[in-house]
Amino acid sequence: MLNSSSKITVKKTLKTLKHTANIFFRIKFVIQLKKKRKIIMNTFNVKAFGAASKEDDLVEMQIDRREVTENDIEIEILYCGVCHSDLHTARNDWGGTKYPSVPGHEIVGKITKVGSEVTKFKVGDLAGVGCIVDSCKECESCKQDLEQYCLNGFTGTYNGNDKNLGGHTFGGYSEKVVVSQDFCLHIPENLDLKAVAPLLCAGVTTWSPLKHWNVKEGSKVAVVGLGGLGHMAIKLAKGLGAEVTLFSRTPDKIQDALNLGADAVVISTYENEMEAVKGKFDLIIDTVPYDHDVNPYISTLNISGTLVLVGFIGKMGDALFTPPMIMGRKAVAGSVIGGIKETQEMLDFCGEHNILPEIEMIKMQDINTAYERMLKSDVRYRFVIDMQSLKN
Repeated sequence: MLNSSSKITVKKTLKTLKHTANIFFRIKFVIQLKKKRKIIMNTFNVKAFGAASKEDDLVEMQIDRREVTENDIEIEILYCGVCHSDLHTARNDWGGTKYPSVPGHEIVGKITKVGSEVTKFKVGDLAGVGCIVDSCKECESCKQDLEQYCLNGFTGTYNGNDKNLGGHTFGGYSEKVVVSQDFCLHIPENLDLKAVAPLLCAGVTTWSPLKHWNVKEGSKVAVVGLGGLGHMAIKLAKGLGAEVTLFSRTPDKIQDALNLGADAVVISTYENEMEAVKGKFDLIIDTVPYDHDVNPYISTLNISGTLVLVGFIGKMGDALFTPPMIMGRKAVAGSVIGGIKETQEMLDFCGEHNILPEIEMIKMQDINTAYERMLKSDVRYRFVIDMQSLKN
């Protein structure tokens, strides 16, 4: 039997052990949580423009960026392109937007810091960041340099899961961005820097299918829709040596298309013009961003031709009429942005051929007006933000 003094000693010992165990498990839990969320790092504050909810205009706000780690580069953002995806995400048109939302995935700037293990870039270099800032790097898609099809999901430049700080990623409507060197791009120095930004989305979105379907000298390519994507499809296909035709619903785009390099324009609402190009095209790049009937274009494909959708995301109201496809081995496919390797190849190609988008410069403070104009197709053909305006 324990005397009263011994009992007190045992109780104190048990209490101490319990307290020690609680501390141990708390420490273990915190370490595991930090490992899981990877939040053991310093951050710094930058100005940005973003939306607090789907109903709100974009306004100036403060966001955190991580300090560079050994494999990171820090970029002072000089220009950021404005993509339709920015608008759709800010307004939650596709669902799943995380707020506050800071869009922007067409980023061009100058490197201000590099991590200790960075070998691909140095301070002072021009660099770009497109739609992807991370991927699993292990799946079959990533091993083939197709990070945009990462089987475990790529990390978007904005609205993605931030593996470093937790929460979600913030885009290029900001003063600076910090990204792994593996997801940064070299910018050809001969290109006009302010016009480069849209290449990082609109450019590679059209380049990727052109290369995948082996467009080359003498290929016959058609483009549906003349906007941010369509005008880049014309320029890039022409640069590859293809014969390029624009499909337009009205004649008011004819001169613009010819000025951009198109060899011909077909008015898709004129039956005689559609009949004249029946069975002609090896590849049709459909850039239209809203629901529309693709059946009239399928008959203009040649044997084994493909119509590839790059603009519309959603369910189409008109069902595909399959006989022309079956009887002509014709296909309807889709394509999304591009991997890091092919984005760099596209930039290098544009540098060699001096290919750039047509742009209109705006200030950061004018972004909400720009969004309204985009909804009316009132831009030729891509807005680019002068990010120096954010410093004012």
